[in-house]
This record gives sequence, structure tokens and C-alpha cells, in this order.
Amino acid sequence: MPLFAIGLNHESAPVAVRESLAFNAESLPEALQKAKSETCAEEVAILSTCNRTEIYVRLPHTDPEVVVGWLARYQGVDLRKVRPHLYVRRSTEAMRHLMRVSAGLDSLVLGEPQILGQVKSAYQKASSAGSLGAVLDRLFQHAFSVAKQVRTDTDIGSNPISVAFAAVTMARQIFDDFPKRTALLIGAGETIELVARHLAQNGIGNVLVANRNVERAKRLAEAHDGEAMGLSDMSRRLSEADIVVSSTGSSLPVLGKGSVERAVRARRHRPMFMLDLAVPRDIEPEAGEMDDVYLYTVDDLRDVVAENMRSRQEAAQQAEQIVERQVHQYLQWRRARDAGEAIRTFRERAHSYARATRAQAARRIERGDDPHEVLEWMTHTLTRRLIHAPTVGLRAAAATGENTRIKHALQTLAIDQQVVERSGEGDDSRQAGEDGGETRGDWSAASGS
Repeated sequence: MPLFAIGLNHESAPVAVRESLAFNAESLPEALQKAKSETCAEEVAILSTCNRTEIYVRLPHTDPEVVVGWLARYQGVDLRKVRPHLYVRRSTEAMRHLMRVSAGLDSLVLGEPQILGQVKSAYQKASSAGSLGAVLDRLFQHAFSVAKQVRTDTDIGSNPISVAFAAVTMARQIFDDFPKRTALLIGAGETIELVARHLAQNGIGNVLVANRNVERAKRLAEAHDGEAMGLSDMSRRLSEADIVVSSTGSSLPVLGKGSVERAVRARRHRPMFMLDLAVPRDIEPEAGEMDDVYLYTVDDLRDVVAENMRSRQEAAQQAEQIVERQVHQYLQWRRARDAGEAIRTFRERAHSYARATRAQAARRIERGDDPHEVLEWMTHTLTRRLIHAPTVGLRAAAATGENTRIKHALQTLAIDQQVVERSGEGDDSRQAGEDGGETRGDWSAASGS
């Protein structure tokens, strides 16, 4: 069954398109169940972050458009508008893609470590929802190992470069007197925690943390000698903030244009830097149209990120080599697994053929047929049944030009036949009882015992 990775990211789609296809954490279990049932998929996992939405899926057919159509329907978007931004990776490319994503090689900030935690979360949600099988489970586990090896064996994570770091770098380009500035952080997740850490390292004067869960806001604020509040108090305190960084999981904006207008008036038009790292966006885009408000999204971090990426290019090349080696190892496991399944199926079928043929032969002998004629019939019938499926497979392989594989298979069969013939030398001089014993042994061998 083919494996696909279907989705979009910061390179293929603008933020408006990405947020239209983003999944929130609460709806993900239901989405996984529906994706599996409504596309007839064998396995499904969904990775949704501010920079990407991707569906990893094993299908019983070769048409990924079934999943593309489901994604558009489920998210209630016009397929014609999002289809140009979607990419489809198949089989080996899909495996390679997940490993590169997990290692931070496909991130906006090259080598950023947060994506690995997001991939692990996607894996855990799919596992809890029961939408994973042996193939995707093993692929995700392999991707985690790849990410760990990349971190251990290369310098890709040696510098503190992340979306959060890039955000603080951009803020410093606007305000060079950080100790006199106040930052309002909206949200209390991993990205905001990193922003808070980088702000503190750069000497920010004061930190305010607003979050729906006030207890989480308090924990983060206390770690940086800041002050916590609920989202309901945010508008009232907004005018105190020189820097606003938002990253929540809300499906709707948490900060509207009206609140920003009032804050700007209260600040007497002192500039306010606002950075919206969320997808869907937390801050209404219209707020950026006002004078003295500098509103940026994750897409605007590209220039800052480009500057920081140069130091990681050499490490990234080493990481790509690790990924290629690990893709090869995973493919070896897949091939061994697929071959094992095929062998088990063939052996079970051979057992079934042997039992059925033996029963038919026994009935013919019981009704008085000549045992030698029955033996000839049984040998011919069992041979024909056993070689039918492999013969069909060889013909199909020949039609697709896989001559090398066919030649190897036939050579192997020829060697096995020589062994059988040598083991049977002198049979004509054996007693009838011995011949009968060897015939029973041949049935067992033919049936895969």
C-alpha cells in the first residue's frame, strides 16, 4: 500500500492559506478518525503547526486526490484556492520528508528544535486516536531517531536560532534600549516561553504574560519576574506594551483592531512593535494599517532567518547525508516486512492447496481409482496451483521491464530444482513403502512446512 505525505508549508503557501487548513488540538482526534474512515486509509497522522499542515497516510489505492479533497471539505475551503499550494510526496519521498521535517531541515529557521516536539505530539495524538499502524508507527519512531542523531552528530543546533530568537532579533532592530521597554506576551506555550527567554537574555525591562489559563501565565511570568493576567485584562494593559508577541492556539483573533487603536491613543502614538506568530492569526491584520503600529507575521521573519541560516548550511549538508542513510535503513525494514507478509501469504496458500489436493486424491483412491494415476494427477494439480500466482507475478514484472529481478528469481528456482533432483537420485531402487513416505514429505515441503 502506498505511503503519502500531503500538505503545505511556509514555502508553498502564504499565512492566509496555511491558517485556512490548520487543525486545532481539540479537533484533531475527530479529524484523524474521519480522515481514516472517509478516505478508506489504512493509517493516518496529521501534523499541524504555524508553518505547516501535513497528512501522512497509507492508502489501499494510488490516488492521493482522495485525501486532498477530504482536507478541503473538512476545513470548509475552496479546493481550487488551496490546491496550487499543496504538495504530494509519495513512498520514499514521503519517508524522507518526515525525517527532514523532524530534524528541522524543512523549517523556516533551519535546524530549529521545536518542530521535533510538534512531530512527537502529532504521533502521540494519532496513536491515541488509533489511526496508526505498524508502518507509520515505525516511520515516526525512525524519524525521531534521525532527529536525535542529527542533533548529536552535527552542529546544526549549536546556535540559539529559532522563530522565537528571530522574533526578538527583529524587535531589537526597532528598539535598541531594551532595558527601558515592556513586552506583552500573549499565550504561554513553547514558542512564547522561548520568546520570553530570549527577551530576558537581551535585557528586556518588563514582561507581561496574558493567557486564557492564568495559572500557566503566572508560571511563565514568575520565571522572568513578570506579571500575569487573563485575556480579558489584556486590552486594558495593552498600552503599556512596546513589544507584543502572540502565539496561541485560538481559531479566532484574540486581539482586535479596536483594542490596538485605543492602546495607540493612550500611548500618545509612541511606536508599538507587534509580532503575530500564530496560525490562524491572533491579531487582526487591519491593526497593522495604523500609523505607529508595526505588525509582522511569521512570514515577515524570512529576512532575519536568512541571515542566521548561513552558519548552519554546512551542518545541514551533514544532516542530509544522515537522513539519506536512515531512509535506506527504513526502506530495508519495509522491504523485509513486505517480503515477510508475502511469504506468509504464500505459505498459507500453499498449505491450503496441499490440504485440498490431498483430500481430493484420498477421495479418488477411496472410490477405486488407480493410485498411480491419482499420484500423477495430484502432482500435476498441486504443481499447477503452486506456480500459478508466481507465474502471473513474473509476467507482470516482465511487462514492466524488471528483467534483472526475473533473471535472479529464475536462477534461484533453477538452483533449488537441482538440489531437489540430486536429493531424489536412486528413488527408483527404493521400496514402495519408502516411495510413499517421500511423497508425503514432498507434500509438506510444497505446502511450506
